Amino acid sequence: MLVVALTVAALLAPPASRLFAADATAPPGAVAGAVTGARPAADDDTVPAVGRMWPVGVRPRVPRGWEPPATVYGPGHRGVDLAAAPGTPVRAVADGRMSFAGRVAEKGVVSVELAGTGDPPLRTTYEPVRASVPQGAEVTAGEVIGTVEAGGSHCTAPCVHWGLLRGGTYLDPLSLLPPWLLHRGPSRLLPVLGVPLP
Repeated sequence: MLVVALTVAALLAPPASRLFAADATAPPGAVAGAVTGARPAADDDTVPAVGRMWPVGVRPRVPRGWEPPATVYGPGHRGVDLAAAPGTPVRAVADGRMSFAGRVAEKGVVSVELAGTGDPPLRTTYEPVRASVPQGAEVTAGEVIGTVEAGGSHCTAPCVHWGLLRGGTYLDPLSLLPPWLLHRGPSRLLPVLGVPLP
């Protein structure tokens, strides 16, 4: 009997929403081109699920998730940490433009302004990352924009911190990913009905 392998996605899972990229210990404005006057994290139902892939790996482990602060200077985690060894390629999750590629507080930081995401546009941030694409360059989803650096991570194990901003408001970067990327279910073999056996 012919069978087809189908991946069952968790389509009824609630959307992940909110985030940015900077540890709560980082001074305000110290990430991705000095974000000054940044506001506390907020829910944003207008974040389109434009992501086409994870920034690192296929479905990386998330050692620490989004923990929005109650105030600008309050404790929290303004991003998502993704387990990634030094040298791991970091990819653009969607089409956009490199709005920052450089060093901030001795860490490599990369920021991508995402195309077609409103005004002000959404901007993703990644650290610690050594940029391989210059600031101002156009990038496409899946394009390698840098590699994870060995030092500068705030994680206990190597990781890349992934964040998201709209203007000065931190949001959850996982909200960029569609449900099929966030919640892959197990593969199942199902019969193909109505197809004659060879």
